[in-house]
Amino acid sequence: MSRTIELTLTDVTTGHSDASVISHAKDLAPQFKALADENRLALVLLLSEKARTVRELTEATGLAQTLVSHHLAPLRELGLVSVTPKGRSNVYSICCDAFSAPLRALAGLSSPAALDGCGDGAC
Repeated sequence: MSRTIELTLTDVTTGHSDASVISHAKDLAPQFKALADENRLALVLLLSEKARTVRELTEATGLAQTLVSHHLAPLRELGLVSVTPKGRSNVYSICCDAFSAPLRALAGLSSPAALDGCGDGAC
């Protein structure tokens, strides 16, 4: 069973009332809070590359199986990852391409080369 969510990118710099921007931020806060945990972020980044089982995620992260499952639960609840039963395992995947592409782009910000020129407001 595959699940999709609809993500709408909103340009909050023009044409929106302050109240709608604040409302939009309030709606997005739970997803950003979930991604603020480095273990959850690592899991989501791994899943943005390809679908994986808990065992594969455990091997990739070095986390215990119970901890991987613990971190996957809120990501599933928020609709950021989906799960598909396959035999005796569950295969986890990122919810949709609309989330995967921006996530990989944001992950690129962690490299110093990606941040060159940001000090002058160019970002």
